[in-house]
Amino acid sequence: MSVQAQDLAEKPATAEILLQINNVEVIYDHVILVLKGVSLSVPKGGIVALLGANGAGKSTTLKSISNLLRAERGEVTKGSIELAGEKVHQMTANDLVKRGCVQVMEGRHCFEHLTIEENLLTGAYTRGGGSEIKADLEKVYDYFPRLRERRKSQAGYTSGGEQQMCAIGRALMAKPKLILLDEPSMGLAPQLVEQIFEIVKKLNEQEGVTFLLAEQNTNVALRYADYGYILESGRVVMDGKADALLSNEDVKEFYLGLSTEGRKNFREVKHYKRRKRWL
Repeated sequence: MSVQAQDLAEKPATAEILLQINNVEVIYDHVILVLKGVSLSVPKGGIVALLGANGAGKSTTLKSISNLLRAERGEVTKGSIELAGEKVHQMTANDLVKRGCVQVMEGRHCFEHLTIEENLLTGAYTRGGGSEIKADLEKVYDYFPRLRERRKSQAGYTSGGEQQMCAIGRALMAKPKLILLDEPSMGLAPQLVEQIFEIVKKLNEQEGVTFLLAEQNTNVALRYADYGYILESGRVVMDGKADALLSNEDVKEFYLGLSTEGRKNFREVKHYKRRKRWL
């Protein structure tokens, strides 16, 4: 095995795995197979990137964890999902939030008729009232100063970047152990994307929040993540440490559009060396 292959084969090194997905299969409408034996691990206190093109199965993977598949007539038909050692794929989404797992949906999904502050407070609905919620609200404003400025503005009239900040801030109000972040860069200017990822990094380092983020922007995601998994047609085709994936030639060609011979597309390449997976 080459040095590069050894690098890619290493799993996230940690004494504690917060989220474990084992050989998960997802079917929509009883006939459409979307995930085909997906397995991955998310260490406590880590940032793990779930990468791949549109339609690869990234959002479905996140929804299988947060139990939001049923609303779209999907179900986990094989495999297991464990959060802190507890099987959770039969729990309700509400129960998962109480256990510290919160998803930030693709497309931001703010309550447009509510103010920014009202949106943030909805994130604490499972916690009841109290001064602790007020302190956490101030903490969210410290991480997102722009939200403090717009706290009384109706969310539907704020910018895309502000709505993404609001969606992440609302998740923080639930006091999560794990945030499932779906396509945080979608529709945002590059400068705002960097700002969002910088805040994710700060939340990870300063608050100890673990992140599993699904992202098409492979370059940005791998610069901030510790480890990455690449999905293709519902399967994990490659995984490894973020820096090893960034330097891998296959990743450069097919996900960054770069290679040692210049920009390529899939049809121009005679072979694509994927790691062998056990499913």
